[in-house]
Amino acid sequence: MHLRNVELFCDVVTRRSFSEAAKANNVSQSAASQAVHMLEKRLGLSLIDRSKRPFELTPAGEVYFDGCRDLLDSFRTIEDSILSMADKVTGRVRVAAIYSVGLLQMDIYVRRFREQFPDAELSLEYLHPDEVYSRIQNDDADLGLVSFPKDGGEFASIDWKNQKMVAIVATDHRLADHRSISTEQLNGEDFVGFRRELTIGRQVNRWLRNAGIVVRIVHEFDTVENIKRAVEIGSGIAILPAPTVRREVESGSLVAIPVDGVDWYRPLGVIHRRHKRLSTAARKFVDLLLDDVEVFDKPIADIGGQTPGRATTPSNGHGNTDRNTITQQTKK
Repeated sequence: MHLRNVELFCDVVTRRSFSEAAKANNVSQSAASQAVHMLEKRLGLSLIDRSKRPFELTPAGEVYFDGCRDLLDSFRTIEDSILSMADKVTGRVRVAAIYSVGLLQMDIYVRRFREQFPDAELSLEYLHPDEVYSRIQNDDADLGLVSFPKDGGEFASIDWKNQKMVAIVATDHRLADHRSISTEQLNGEDFVGFRRELTIGRQVNRWLRNAGIVVRIVHEFDTVENIKRAVEIGSGIAILPAPTVRREVESGSLVAIPVDGVDWYRPLGVIHRRHKRLSTAARKFVDLLLDDVEVFDKPIADIGGQTPGRATTPSNGHGNTDRNTITQQTKK
């Protein structure tokens, strides 16, 4: 049995796509298909029902996939332990991130990681928040980058950074020339918000309610990008993390205004499976995120009163996992 074929099979199943698995492994789609075919030929059984769209695993494929995934995890753990003795960083790091974490900034992190650790493989996908948690829970990703991170049960979280929330308006909005606004000035405004099933949507609504602010919700979206586009065309005002509008503020298509008298911040965190040992490569990527805060914060320090720096609340047994804790966990 060729271990490479097993890896390709598991990626095909995880991504539910031969083409996506091939792309992630830098091989052709036919090579990925051939790898699965060779496994099926060796076993004398079909692992994937290709007649279904999307394809489905056969009963034998379900058993084989679960076993092979455990096998690969064990192999990688052993290999990582041996290589770490020689200070080598190899292996694969699978990262799932919410869209609003910042595509430009994350591209910088990816390039820096690949420059520092050329023998390691890093893959990054942008997903809906629920899908990020699903990937971590199903062991289809090693690290997740999310806002308002969960810490408990199957998930452990590392504090990353706090992003100041600001009011966003179009350049011709009546509030656009204000250096700051009061909560009273938000009352009665047309409002473009997040969908209420999202954690950030519920949190923004809670902030508004607690501040006694009543707005007219005209649109709700599940991505920051859609909210920004709606505000740009004059649909209303929005409350967004300051770093997510840096490009628009610098280009002059949107205006970010601090709201006086409130302390609204969006926490970002790195989540992982609580009882899974992270590889050396995964820990190195976390270190890069925590150390290199200027990638996110320094260029945008003046937008909407953005406060540089990551979250500072350490773990006390009731909150998020801090950096030292994850290092200790992964060494056990």
